[in-house]
Amino acid sequence: MQEIERKFLVKNDTYKAQAMSHKRIIQGYLSAHPQRTVRVRVMGEKGFLTIKGKSNKTGTTRFEWEKEIPLFEAQSLLSLCEEPIIDKIRYQVPVANHVFEVDVFAANNAGLVIAEVELAHELENYTSPDWLGKEVTGELKYYNSKLSQKPYKEW
Repeated sequence: MQEIERKFLVKNDTYKAQAMSHKRIIQGYLSAHPQRTVRVRVMGEKGFLTIKGKSNKTGTTRFEWEKEIPLFEAQSLLSLCEEPIIDKIRYQVPVANHVFEVDVFAANNAGLVIAEVELAHELENYTSPDWLGKEVTGELKYYNSKLSQKPYKEW
């Protein structure tokens, strides 16, 4: 399956008033190799195992495989993950015909807020809300796998 998304910094917190939901996410990486990542995630009361391939040249598209796994298995696998573990709150924010996912990072990445929008194809149009800032699609330092290796507080 191909994941097509664009990433942006967030200018302010006005998205919170528009959010339809939010959940805490704890995730770690069993492998953060540049060609592929293997991620373990606990989101709310669910666990997930995800494998992602290398992004294309624009940074918008890459292979993604995700499988829900039992919560206790995900929690156990987190103990095998590389440090530091990513801790964030994800807000689901509807904007026109899309849902933006706004991640508010905590711990070693506190102060970083990134919005992502998934698209059907690379050139798909989307409405840009007023809280959306600079586009950072393809900038590796903003990938969660890179934030687990070099957290925002170390920039």
